Amino acid sequence: MSEVFEGYERQYCDLSANLSRKCSSASLVFDQEQKQQKISEIKAGLDDADVLIRKMDLEARSLQPSVKAMLLAKLREYKSDLNNLKKEFKRLTSPTADQAAREDLLETGMADAHSASADQRERLAMSVERINESSDRIRESRRTILETEELGVSILQDLHQQRETLLNSHKKLHGIDDAIDKSKKVLTTMSRRITRNKWIIGSVVGALVLAIVIILSYKLSH
Repeated sequence: MSEVFEGYERQYCDLSANLSRKCSSASLVFDQEQKQQKISEIKAGLDDADVLIRKMDLEARSLQPSVKAMLLAKLREYKSDLNNLKKEFKRLTSPTADQAAREDLLETGMADAHSASADQRERLAMSVERINESSDRIRESRRTILETEELGVSILQDLHQQRETLLNSHKKLHGIDDAIDKSKKVLTTMSRRITRNKWIIGSVVGALVLAIVIILSYKLSH
């Protein structure tokens, strides 16, 4: 999940809880000056909440489709929460707000008036928790994919190294074959020279023997 989105999300949740408390306390204030001050604070907070919602929306739409769908689901919950806060603010600023507050205090009390909002916020918290769990699972899946990818890259590197080793071995064997061929040629040349020298020596010996025979024959005849 985007760290930027999570930062905006934390800011919004804190701001939403603060605005909810301010709305609850403002409805119990009957002094006009104090009430106007709280209303101004709430309005500024709602404006900040609108800005955070827009920032989260822009950030979510800039991400990958799988992550974007999950974040937009979260964002719909936050938009619904902000609309409820705006309705509460509108009720506080309506001309009959003070009278309605007095009647609520006389009849049922403010706790019942905000019970529905509390239930909704509880559901919202549960939804956020479920979405966070889904995010954790997605992050774990991505980590597993990255580890698998790294393992695949390592195996490919090992195979490449083995291929280089085999190629080097082949080159060495080819070099040995060349050396053997050269040695064969040298031995063949030496063998031919030895054979030729044998013939030369044999011819010389034969010539000497023939000369001796001729000389002996010549002497015996005289």
